[in-house]
Amino acid sequence: MNRIAACIFAALLVALPVAAQETYPNRAITLVVPYAPGGGSDFLGRTLAEGLRSRLNETVVVQNIAGAGSAVGSMQVAKAKPDGYTLLLNHIGLSTIPTLYKKLNFDPLAAYEFVGLYAEAPMMIMARKEFGPKTYPELVAYAKANKDKFTMASSGMGSSTHLCAMLFQEAIGVPITIVQYKGAGPAVIDVRSGQVDAICDLPTTTSSLIRSGDLRAYLLTAPQRMASLPDVPTATELGVPSLAIGVWFGVYAPLGTPKPIVMALNKALREIVQDKAVAEKLAGIETYLLPLDQATPEAHRAKLASQIDLWRPIIEKAGVQAE
Repeated sequence: MNRIAACIFAALLVALPVAAQETYPNRAITLVVPYAPGGGSDFLGRTLAEGLRSRLNETVVVQNIAGAGSAVGSMQVAKAKPDGYTLLLNHIGLSTIPTLYKKLNFDPLAAYEFVGLYAEAPMMIMARKEFGPKTYPELVAYAKANKDKFTMASSGMGSSTHLCAMLFQEAIGVPITIVQYKGAGPAVIDVRSGQVDAICDLPTTTSSLIRSGDLRAYLLTAPQRMASLPDVPTATELGVPSLAIGVWFGVYAPLGTPKPIVMALNKALREIVQDKAVAEKLAGIETYLLPLDQATPEAHRAKLASQIDLWRPIIEKAGVQAE
């Protein structure tokens, strides 16, 4: 009897973790957005949190942990308990911090379980309406002719605006001055006032300024023109494929999170990216859900790896380094 009882007890011990995973989630989940509240990343995080809540039947709380180009919040999730109750939503910035921050003490490719890709937003190169160049070719000619004084604003080291400015510099083949700001808000204000010549920013907060005529848009990085701004040509149309980039977002869990939990999160994410109501909501900020075949751990990992490889030589060539 003792041997039988021991066997039953051992079987129960093995079954306990499985049972715990099957009841996931049974308490609130924290979704870390490693950027300040109020921006496009925050909006996407709150939209995702609502989608997860309705599908997992549990509260999902968004926690904004900004700092060091998303490194602070991202590292906190990497060090969190791998139980599915602390998740990360990060964008293209996670692919640049390994090169920007030499003292980064975690490897984005080795620190997480990948849940899947979620959404993507295009960017636009813009300037004040009074700025001389009226088309993208004219802007390039002006930047080359005035390389010592042409300036582009950045909302912070490693931000999407900074990355796009570096890509523009790479595309035209001449160095430009990139002016760092603490956020997109003050950067756009100085572009409008003429303190800085241009900016490459998300249309999330600038499309209304373009429609009103306060800003002039030269190029859209999306694969096709936007219905809300049909007159803005794409990078592909203008023959600049290197600028056909998007600010993509993915969902991460700490390394070691049990596979059944990762799969439960992936199932919820795959339902969200097919939700027409979510698509309409994101369209309001000029952002679109990624295709279903991108909402997989495999596609997500491949995307991050390829983007790290893309940005490393560009950042190193530019000589950019963050503390």
